[in-house]
Amino acid sequence: MESMNVSKSELKKLIEEAMINVLIERKDLLEDAVAEAIIDMNLALSIEAGDTGEYVSEKEIMAKLRN
Repeated sequence: MESMNVSKSELKKLIEEAMINVLIERKDLLEDAVAEAIIDMNLALSIEAGDTGEYVSEKEIMAKLRN
């Protein structure tokens, strides 16, 4: 296998072009990543809003999830 010498700027440009091509050809990947980030952020905000410091039993939580 032949080795190639690539400068830092050339490597940066190649990676940049590859990322742009992936984002253009596979828009669903970016959409999925953004959707997951929003869901995670909303979950974190919900947990923070619901944190009252009071203990809730697992039984109560499971009952709420089943309803």
